[in-house]
Amino acid sequence: MSKTTRATAALASLGIKFVLHTYSYDSTAERIGLQAAEALGIEPRRMLKTLMAEVDGKPVCVVVPSDCEVSMKKLAAAFGGKAAQMMRPADAERLTGYHVGGISPFGQKKRVPVAIEEAALRQSSVFLNGGQRGLQVELDPNDAVNAAGAIVRALTV
Repeated sequence: MSKTTRATAALASLGIKFVLHTYSYDSTAERIGLQAAEALGIEPRRMLKTLMAEVDGKPVCVVVPSDCEVSMKKLAAAFGGKAAQMMRPADAERLTGYHVGGISPFGQKKRVPVAIEEAALRQSSVFLNGGQRGLQVELDPNDAVNAAGAIVRALTV
């Protein structure tokens, strides 16, 4: 497994400190983020999942704890829109340049607006996908916000 991805290169170029963690990715897991948290032995609230969505037809990236669900109403409001829906996996892969299960908010092929769940900022460190399946980066949540150029909002149900 390569430890250098567009995501890790993007973080390194910004001078952001992070720790890499690898785990055995299970493509059959019902909830990939929860499987990653369990594999690494961390609390699900610290394992953030990266989801691609559309607000009023425009692509956005949303990052929430792996044990939470995104509120489409709150997501739309976060970006000043009326309606939000999840992006089709094939569209998410084409837009980000990453495979589903390995989508990172960092180093995406096409830069889109990013929102991070505000509860994530209460953690001392968080884990986000490092740009490939089975690779997570652990970093300070404030560094994640800065690196992604994200807005911070309440986004979960």
